[in-house]
Amino acid sequence: MKIEAITLREIRMPLVHFFETSFGRTYDRRILLLTVHSGGAEGWSESVVGENPFYSSEWIDSAWPTFTTYLIPALLGKNVASGRECPSLVAKIRAHRMAKAALENAVWELESVQKQQPLWKLLGGTRREIACGVSIGIQDSVEELLEKIQTELAAGYRRIKVKVKPGWDVNVLERIRSRWADITLSCDANSAYTLDHLEHLRKFEQFNLLMIEQPLWDDDIYYHARLQKELRTSICLDESIVNARSAAFAAESRACRIVNIKVGRVGGFTEALKIHDVCQSHNIPVWCGGMLEAGIGRAQNIALSTLSNFSLPGDVSASKRYWKEDIVDPEIEVSPQGMIAISSAPGTGYRVKNDLIEKLTVRKETYRAQ
Repeated sequence: MKIEAITLREIRMPLVHFFETSFGRTYDRRILLLTVHSGGAEGWSESVVGENPFYSSEWIDSAWPTFTTYLIPALLGKNVASGRECPSLVAKIRAHRMAKAALENAVWELESVQKQQPLWKLLGGTRREIACGVSIGIQDSVEELLEKIQTELAAGYRRIKVKVKPGWDVNVLERIRSRWADITLSCDANSAYTLDHLEHLRKFEQFNLLMIEQPLWDDDIYYHARLQKELRTSICLDESIVNARSAAFAAESRACRIVNIKVGRVGGFTEALKIHDVCQSHNIPVWCGGMLEAGIGRAQNIALSTLSNFSLPGDVSASKRYWKEDIVDPEIEVSPQGMIAISSAPGTGYRVKNDLIEKLTVRKETYRAQ
């Protein structure tokens, strides 16, 4: 595949409802989309960089010049046989994993389209449907949170995850468990605690949680290992797992019992597959986390979630939870049983809505090979 042109654009989409974590509250998304053009075919992808450098040091306004100055020139005009070749082409550029993931994943999708093969099969997936959970942000009141949980349970979701932070944790979990004693429940701290909170975190043990996700520092594995020794509840690592080496370190140090794989966080499908295999070899189950993606990124998360070790419900939920109108057709739907069926169509199985994307676009540049 000769990469003849690459289009980079920013779109803006309002959320149906705000989403709040320990980092703050989000009402709408600025989203970078990338399109790779070759031989009349296109591969699309979505960067998961945020509006601010809170979850990651990458953000929208650092990613754009990284794309235009370094990443796009590294691929433009090249002949590549597979998405697996992309990491070596951008290896000298340190970090910037979310930007690199968008570049690589567009090539993976382009490859699947040109081979007339579903992306999930190209990745090595085997599941024909995936189980879905939801992530519910911090609300204005516990009562509002309970209403949202009731809505999602009624929609069939198989795991409820709530965001927590000091001051919004034990009392919230207690209210949830007093109403639903048996639901699969987990919490996500997004690094809101330290080891000084150990005795406080012990209070989480009473709630029979599936996991506590990333309670400590975003770049830490060592102290999570110390914390895991003190807790019966499984720790799940998210931000700390940036490549297969960090996953191996976490497994060997017993820093966690579960890993959240976000393809954007780790730099693309190639590294995500390696992390999947490392975790599988250590009998650590994985699941696919969400980053408030629109339909393009969400569809690629679905494809990744078909791999065999994605044995826990991920944050791959329906389009309507976030968007009045998504940018893919059909929009992503979850069955009343909390499952997403996997398409056999080439690529992701979802078509982009070009007219809607153009309407939402606030800046756009196309780069062509000489």
